[in-house]
Amino acid sequence: MLQFSRLRKAYATTVAVDDVTFEVRPGEVFGLLGPNGAGKTTLIRMLIDIIAPDAGEILFDGQPIGRKERERIGYLPEERGLYRKEKVIDILVYFGMLKGLTRRTARERGLAWLERVDLPGAASRRADFLSKGMQQKVQIAGTLLHQPQILVMDEPFAGLDPLNTVLVKDILRERRDAGALVILSTHQMPMVEELCDRVAMIDRGRLVLYGDLEEIRRSHGGSAVLVGTDADLRDLPPVAGVERHGALRKVLLRDGARPRDLMAILEERRIPIDHFEVARMSVEEIFVATVKARAADPAPPPLVGPAAAGGAE
Repeated sequence: MLQFSRLRKAYATTVAVDDVTFEVRPGEVFGLLGPNGAGKTTLIRMLIDIIAPDAGEILFDGQPIGRKERERIGYLPEERGLYRKEKVIDILVYFGMLKGLTRRTARERGLAWLERVDLPGAASRRADFLSKGMQQKVQIAGTLLHQPQILVMDEPFAGLDPLNTVLVKDILRERRDAGALVILSTHQMPMVEELCDRVAMIDRGRLVLYGDLEEIRRSHGGSAVLVGTDADLRDLPPVAGVERHGALRKVLLRDGARPRDLMAILEERRIPIDHFEVARMSVEEIFVATVKARAADPAPPPLVGPAAAGGAE
C-alpha cells in the first residue's frame, strides 16, 4: 500500500500541495484528478523524489518510502522524453539499465515490449522517424520493461488512436491484475469512468474528492431523472427543467425534490412513461461542478469517501 500522508509543499508564497492525505492500494487503478495547476504534478514529483515535501511523508507498506522502493516505480510523464536521434531499442536498453537491468535483459525485455505494443519493426528506427502515437507507445514500453511495482501514468492516451487506446487500457488492467499499484493521471474523464476503482481530486492544492468512484457518483446523483415519455413535464411541481437526452428526457429536479416525488406525480396524473431512471452525474460533470463550487466558495467542501473519516484508512 502506498500512502500520501499530510503532504505539504509551497513555492515562495504559493502553496502547491496543502495537507493532502490519501492511499493507493494494490489491485486497483487509482485516478489522480484535478485541473491544470492543481498540484498533481507536485505530488508525483514528491513520490519519485524529484522534490521533497515541506511537511508530511510518503509511506510504502507503513514505512517511509526509500531509494529501494523508488527503483520499482515506473513513471510515464505527460511530455515525451525520447532521445530523438537514437534508435528505439538503444533508448529502451538505456532506460532499462537506469533501473538496474543488465544490458542483455534490458534488450530482451525491450524487444518483448515492442511486440506487446505492436511495434515489432520499430527497434532499429530512430525515434524522430516515428509518429506521435508510436513515440507514445515506445515511452510506455520504456516505463514498463523493468516490471514496476508502482506505476504512475500521466496522460498515457495522448496521441493514440482508438485501437491503440484499447491496447493501453488492456496493459493497465494487466498491471492492476498482477498486483501493481497503478496511478492514472488524466483529463480524459471517460477513461477514468472506465478504468478507475477509486479516485482523488486535487484543486488548488487541496484534496476535494476522495474515495470509491461509484460511491462518489452515487453521492452526486438524485437531482435528475431520465424519463421516457412524450408528455410535457415542464410544469410539474418537482421539475426545474427538461432537456433532451437522446430518445429520453432528462428531468432536472428542484432543490429538495426527490425522484420518487416525480414518480408519484406521474402516477397521480396518469402520465404514460416507458422509462424511469435516476440519472447519475458523469465523472466529468462532477469534476466541473466541484471546480466551479470551489471557485465560488474558497472553503473546501466536505470530502466524499475515506478522507471524510479522517484521512487514509
